[in-house]
Amino acid sequence: MNSIRTKFTLLTVCAIVISLSVATFMGAVSIKNLGHSDADKMLQLMCRTGALNLEAYFDSVEDSVKAVSKLVQKSVDGVSDDQLHRHVERARNLFGQVAGHTNGVLTYYYRIDPALSKTVKGFWYVNLDGKGFQEHEVTDITQFDTNDTSKLVWFTVPKATRKGLWLPPYFTENLDVKVISYNAPIYRNDQFIGVIGIEIDYHTLAREVENIRLYENGYAFILDDKGNIVYHPLMYSSSLPGHKLPDAPKELFSNSHHIHYTYRGIERAADWVPLSNGMRLYVSVPVSEINSSWQKLVRDTVFASLLILLVVTFFTMRFAGRITQPLRDLTEAAKEVDKGNYDVTLDYNENDEIGALSNTFKGLVAHVKEHIRDLDKKAHVDALTSVRNKGAFNSYIKQLQDELDSSEGPAEFALGVFDCDDLKKINDTYGHEKGDIYLKTASRLICRIYQHSPVFRIGGDEFAVVLLKDDYRNRGELYSRFREAGEEICKSAENEWEQVRVTLGLAVYDPETDKTVADVARRADQLMYENKRIRKESRRKTV
Repeated sequence: MNSIRTKFTLLTVCAIVISLSVATFMGAVSIKNLGHSDADKMLQLMCRTGALNLEAYFDSVEDSVKAVSKLVQKSVDGVSDDQLHRHVERARNLFGQVAGHTNGVLTYYYRIDPALSKTVKGFWYVNLDGKGFQEHEVTDITQFDTNDTSKLVWFTVPKATRKGLWLPPYFTENLDVKVISYNAPIYRNDQFIGVIGIEIDYHTLAREVENIRLYENGYAFILDDKGNIVYHPLMYSSSLPGHKLPDAPKELFSNSHHIHYTYRGIERAADWVPLSNGMRLYVSVPVSEINSSWQKLVRDTVFASLLILLVVTFFTMRFAGRITQPLRDLTEAAKEVDKGNYDVTLDYNENDEIGALSNTFKGLVAHVKEHIRDLDKKAHVDALTSVRNKGAFNSYIKQLQDELDSSEGPAEFALGVFDCDDLKKINDTYGHEKGDIYLKTASRLICRIYQHSPVFRIGGDEFAVVLLKDDYRNRGELYSRFREAGEEICKSAENEWEQVRVTLGLAVYDPETDKTVADVARRADQLMYENKRIRKESRRKTV
């Protein structure tokens, strides 16, 4: 049988487990969603922050080229072919001042279209070692078809598009250095004059992009408008001449800003923003690192839930034990009552349901005890005479015997047996109702004389008495008073059934000859019959 404490604990723990499970599951889902949301926001923020830094860098280069191109464009208007040399010199001085204040410039140049002049070629300044710009021999443009945009792109593409633009990375002629350039064409009316441009080192761009980091293994990279990899931190060898960059994963070309793709067997998440030069800046991180952050929170949440469950279970068991202790006490008391032991105590007296139940139980036990006492009294009391009956006499004799056997009983006592004479005659002559009166009169007489000793009705017309202490010591005197009181009743009675004639046999306990109390009772019974025989003979002689 499961106890109420166990049921209460199980019910409470189950409720807590279900609640915590639901709360933990919902918390885990929320943490997961929040983790992915935060990762997306961080990716987007890093993209935008990185793009702002790159744009600032690109804008400084672009602004420098545009500023020079505007001034050169103005100075070239109205310049004749023979004045072209002085025009280039002015551009050289102006461009040197601007390029020197622009961060990350590797080369700057102003090249004149060979179709305009065979002698004035322009200039090209290079700063490879970071010690300052030095004029470098210009590329021989006459060896190329300036209308073929697949060659000499820094010159042919601006000429063809007639606008300033950023060009994808390429290797410079003569220097074999990978660069990114911004170039602006110079026109006089509709006549193409040449190209002004600035080249920045590919590694300068790489350092800018490398500074964009997220998580432990997150990084940034750039694709051009055709999906080619412009820069990737895992591909430094791409900066070498003749090296072809691998194709970018096709998922990166999505218009969605939240991209998932697999690269080198690692699942990654990325976000991107467009750059003003037509390229895309991507920030990418392994999905495992994104997941590890929220998964750790989920593990911590689960651990905290289990810890809460253990703590609550412990206190629930303690609390349930305190709540159910009165019920357990009540159960044990009920078991004792069921065994017949009504001497139980319940100390719980709180003003609650259990207290009310305990008080009710104690009231019922008290009522049962009283009822049992009444039943016991009725079971051991003679209904007619109200003295103790034969069952009570047997119990008393047994108790007296036990006390004698344990040496705790009385050393002196006597046992008397009474017999009501002529009861059968009265019943037959006057009826049993008159016989009952006769018995009651005899009983009252015995009880009055032996009022300090227990009196028993042990048969239809037989009574018994056990004399102890003073009654034992005064047994002779009491016997005389008994005979005298009986004679007085007989003299004053008008009817025969109102008289009382009782024969007494009294035996004194002798430890030398009496082994048991029953032996004393048998001797008393024998003495009673002997006295009864003597009295009958005496009455017969009198008659």
